[in-house]
Amino acid sequence: MTISAAKPYGFVERFHPGDHERTERSLSNILASRASYLRTDLSSAEYLGSAGEAWFDWLIPRLAREIEVLPCIHFTTPSLSRPECSSGPPQDLRFHADFVDHVLTRHGSHFTHIELWNEPSNLLDWNWREDGDLQLFCEMVGDAAHRAKHRGWKPILGVPCPFDSYWLNVMGERGVLNVIDAVGLHGFPGTGGSQKGRSDGWHRHLGEMRSILDRYNPGAEVWITETGYSTWGGDEIEQARRFLAALSAPAERMYWCSWCDLPSDAALPEGLSREPHHYHLGAVKFNHEPKLLARILTEGGAEGLAKFTRLAMPNVACKSAPILVTGGCGFIGTNLADSFLQNGEDVVVLDNLCRPGVDQNLAWLIDRHGKHVHPAFADVRDYAGIEAAFKDAKAVFHFAAQTAVTTSLIQPVDDFEVNARGTVNVLEAVRKAGKKAPIIFASTNKVYGALTDLELLELNDRYVPADNALRLRGVGEGRPLDLCTPYGCSKGVADQYVLDYAKSYGLPTAVLRMSCIYGPRQFGTEDQGWVAHFLIQALSGEPVSIYGNGKQVRDILHVEDAVAAYRAVFENIDRVKGHAFNLGGGPLNAVSILAVLREIEKLTGRPVQTRFHEWRAGDQYYFVADTGRLKGTFGWQASIKWREGVRDLAEWLATKRFGDKSVLGERRKVSA
Repeated sequence: MTISAAKPYGFVERFHPGDHERTERSLSNILASRASYLRTDLSSAEYLGSAGEAWFDWLIPRLAREIEVLPCIHFTTPSLSRPECSSGPPQDLRFHADFVDHVLTRHGSHFTHIELWNEPSNLLDWNWREDGDLQLFCEMVGDAAHRAKHRGWKPILGVPCPFDSYWLNVMGERGVLNVIDAVGLHGFPGTGGSQKGRSDGWHRHLGEMRSILDRYNPGAEVWITETGYSTWGGDEIEQARRFLAALSAPAERMYWCSWCDLPSDAALPEGLSREPHHYHLGAVKFNHEPKLLARILTEGGAEGLAKFTRLAMPNVACKSAPILVTGGCGFIGTNLADSFLQNGEDVVVLDNLCRPGVDQNLAWLIDRHGKHVHPAFADVRDYAGIEAAFKDAKAVFHFAAQTAVTTSLIQPVDDFEVNARGTVNVLEAVRKAGKKAPIIFASTNKVYGALTDLELLELNDRYVPADNALRLRGVGEGRPLDLCTPYGCSKGVADQYVLDYAKSYGLPTAVLRMSCIYGPRQFGTEDQGWVAHFLIQALSGEPVSIYGNGKQVRDILHVEDAVAAYRAVFENIDRVKGHAFNLGGGPLNAVSILAVLREIEKLTGRPVQTRFHEWRAGDQYYFVADTGRLKGTFGWQASIKWREGVRDLAEWLATKRFGDKSVLGERRKVSA
């Protein structure tokens, strides 16, 4: 699929009276996505309300200062309709044209095009194939279009959804098409209860529209004024593909519906909907968290989206039994995949690309290893979507997860679906493939709970156990699980399912309960990947937020050592199946947050600004893994000391993320 790099695009977004804050935030983010156009509703019912005119007096000029605005006029209100239907032609057909006249007079200096029709509240109340209704509609919208055209504006005619060529041809026969500058198709291919449709209808429908226009008004353009794809099933990858398909269609403009998801209690024109897909059409979630589409557009525009699509193209495996890594474009998954690829293995990287930076990791893998890398863009919550990827796998490393405690507290259901149900889906995909491929699962130290029973001593910059044996060895696998926070629960459930599938089904499974892993190819955030996040903030000159007092201790582990542990478990899976191992830096790499910040200050040569906040739920004051079982079983131990590892990550970030080694306090040789 190819597109012109310069081809612009727009978004559809509705702004409700009085919602200034949301409008400003949405507008800022839409502009950041590199959009050129914004289509927004201008409802006569809302406009004629008590605060309506004042609202649009503010809204239209505010939007138009930043972006090209296309107001879409709702043509009528139920109170003005014929009494026998809730929505339909108004009793006074001139009302619509008079309203358009008023809008043009009051706001017209802020836009050049105006869409004269949006679908009625109840499309069934209009019988498009009945001459009476068609004649009334032609008179109503034709009068409005004629007046707008005569006054110097460019009227756009919205086309019914689903597209009706008979209806559009009648618009030509009745003279409406003669006075419009473009027809705008509304269409949502593939969005619905099944999401099974594809976007191959664009060329057919747009071609029909073009042929009808050529008969009546060859100079008029064909636009897509409303299209979208719902992520109600979690398929953000397909939404990005559909956006590019619509942008590549033979239309002069494309408006994507919408920028932001709707809240679950929002009423649609026809009232509250029982269909979940209606509420998830946005490029961002209702809380403004970017989905994949918004993130790629913001980072690279249409060209970035086209590049992403090219990365998604499958290739034929060189070997019949590849390694499969779920979350394979994430931090640890990428490093593990690279390790196997360097040994000549084929690797399937299954990922939903939801985290910032992971597409960069995928591009890096492909640049290094070419066709030995097999992207599988899918979400572990979607069993049907992932099943095929597991059929030939000779080993599965399961890293795909929701990784933040904070997110789990806000969205516990989503956390469960990804971590618990997603893991069962992976286990079932392997079981049903019938090849008993080893499954090594990335668990977490959070399955041991907050460890509130540990007696700790508070020193100047850290907590240490009062028990000297615990201080020397760390927390062992024999400690009972104590699940707390939704994240700890969901990962704990997954942890136990993985171990049980060895008992119940004989699958060769193992679990690694990880402490804090860090290293190159990590794009840390405040909620996950704290060592990388601290470095990114410090190198950017931005403050670091500390939750608690900063004395909490973790045994941080460089990703090279983590990869070595995963490979050791895989190579010895027959004798360790059904077992869990702690994976961390151990007592020799036990370090407090404050100590890491001091080391970062040495590396950058300047103080790190810090802001202290309340403790977060479930935070462990002290966790250091006893890795004796790993060492005793495989001879594994952490080889990279924490100061050396933090320096390695700082140098990688300085070069690869900031492109400038001088952001560090002294010049150092950067690791390859």
